[in-house]
Amino acid sequence: MELRQLRSLLAVVEEGRFALAARRLYLSPAAVTTHVAQLERELGVVLLERHPVLPTAAGRRLIRHARTMLDAEQVAIDEIADPGRGEDRVLRVGVMAHGSAEITPAIIDVFARARPRVRLSIVGLTFREHVTALLDHRVDVAFVRPAPQDDRLDSEVLTTESRIVVVSANSAIAEAGTVRVADVLDLPYVDLPPGTMPRFADFLYFNGLRNGERPRLAPDVALTPHEVLTSAALGRGAGSSLRSFERYYRWPGTACVPVSDAPAESSVLTVRRDDPNPDVRGFRSIAATLVRSVAEGLSPESVSRKRP
Repeated sequence: MELRQLRSLLAVVEEGRFALAARRLYLSPAAVTTHVAQLERELGVVLLERHPVLPTAAGRRLIRHARTMLDAEQVAIDEIADPGRGEDRVLRVGVMAHGSAEITPAIIDVFARARPRVRLSIVGLTFREHVTALLDHRVDVAFVRPAPQDDRLDSEVLTTESRIVVVSANSAIAEAGTVRVADVLDLPYVDLPPGTMPRFADFLYFNGLRNGERPRLAPDVALTPHEVLTSAALGRGAGSSLRSFERYYRWPGTACVPVSDAPAESSVLTVRRDDPNPDVRGFRSIAATLVRSVAEGLSPESVSRKRP
């Protein structure tokens, strides 16, 4: 099995026609056809239905691995093309709260094994560092939510989830089990310190659903999920997050209650726009590959165990 064969297979699947795949790869249609046929002979399975051109079940399984292998090739090219960076390279990874759930450690793990010369520094981010950690060059990539609205940054969606509110376990909201947006707008939400980006406040307080009304604020100021949970356990303030929050923060005296009609929100990987660092490009490439694999039915854990 050769990378050029995998590249031809992917191009055919993505273009839907052998001729278009050949044009994209600057090959003849006969060469692309030969590459796919060679793969099928070597593996002993049919990878593509021809009329119309669609991957078989075996083809879909191979495509997942092909994308990982081709992305790993690009990582290797970047590594070799930049030998002057030396042995002391550091990539600073910012993680707000639990990041993008299970896919966060999977991405970090695959990158660490793909680029063992790069030392990874994991930096916990507060709510106020939603944007500033990147703009101040304190981190190189950041797992945050929601996507920043800043022309100096680029973001890629990693997960999209339903919403929950975090409240006291003794509250009427907790007893309800599931609520609607109208039920949670008047909760006393934890306050945010000066300097917090408005986009994060909009996310926390469901501001897009308030028709311009300001949220009611609790006496407590929060910078981290732990401070939100403490306020909620005391019955003083509430918070909100993505559904995966409940898997990571089981806090005595609190409840995470689904908000059934709230629009879903995304967690993202954010970087500085046009950052020339090849390690940042490699990290983004690995993240994109894992997101595709998860979308195709693989768990983050199973993907991270496969060495790129």
